[in-house]
Amino acid sequence: MKVFLFSLIVLFSISIHAQSSKDPAVYSTKEGAIKGYDPVAYFVSNQPAKGLQSISHVWNGATWHFASETNKQLFTANPEEYTPQYGGYCAYGWAQGYAVKIEPEAWAIEGGKLYLNYSKGVQKDWDKDRAGYIKKADLNFVKK
Repeated sequence: MKVFLFSLIVLFSISIHAQSSKDPAVYSTKEGAIKGYDPVAYFVSNQPAKGLQSISHVWNGATWHFASETNKQLFTANPEEYTPQYGGYCAYGWAQGYAVKIEPEAWAIEGGKLYLNYSKGVQKDWDKDRAGYIKKADLNFVKK
């Protein structure tokens, strides 16, 4: 219960801001989309991998980085298959109605889709009812 309450406090206190027209379509930092991590690596390597600055592709208003040319080619052929849900924002955060930053190491593939979370602690809460949180997040998320 302590972890759950702490997670809620953290989510609301450091959330980027409530859903608004100012939220970028893709969670991106100076490192790139999803903090510079390769979205394809989650699927093909079953683990997160930092992308290389030299292997990049601009899509949906953000620069995506890849660990290999092969991963870049897979992405450019079908970006919707590899991009994380909710624009790469925290899945648990969107279940609460907020666009929240993520930690690329806190991830899961559910139903063939990539979901990212704010932290591994928040992910533990999200894991308790993935299907329920996904339904809530789907209702709250508005694609830009």
